[in-house]
Amino acid sequence: MAELATIARPYAEALYKASAGDLAAVSTWVDELAAVAANAQLLQFADSPKVTSTQVFELIAGVAKSALGDKGQNFLRTVIDNGRLSALPEIAAQFRALVNAQSGSSDAVVYSAFPIEPAALADVAATLEKRFGRKLNVSVELQPELIGGIRVVVGDEVLDTSVKARLEQMKVALTA
Repeated sequence: MAELATIARPYAEALYKASAGDLAAVSTWVDELAAVAANAQLLQFADSPKVTSTQVFELIAGVAKSALGDKGQNFLRTVIDNGRLSALPEIAAQFRALVNAQSGSSDAVVYSAFPIEPAALADVAATLEKRFGRKLNVSVELQPELIGGIRVVVGDEVLDTSVKARLEQMKVALTA
């Protein structure tokens, strides 16, 4: 993966510099393009020698839900023309890291066994911001195997208060 990160870095930095005035809107369409580009069937289609870069561009632009402005279309064409479509998810991740570094925030993923109500999520986000000491961009992903509780990942830090983790701790304590 280090090679992919090396390939993605110049694209992410150039996009960050070019979109300095409109980072929120660019973040939206970059994340969307990354989600589309992560599709294995799309990558297989794009790698076909019978398919032109224009066809790939039109397919992705058609699938993208947000309207790509001129900047977005130029960026997508550049990535496709240079054969870097598979690096698009990593480009988006590095772009998001640059935006977070500028704003002094971090991305936090809350894994939960059950859906979290918006009011409860706001309380959890406030508590997590206090715990980690910085502004967090919180997103929620469902993981029913957690049984209950939540597991929070912020960068390389993990806070696991799930029932599954506690059962694992009890198992280790009983078998030790």
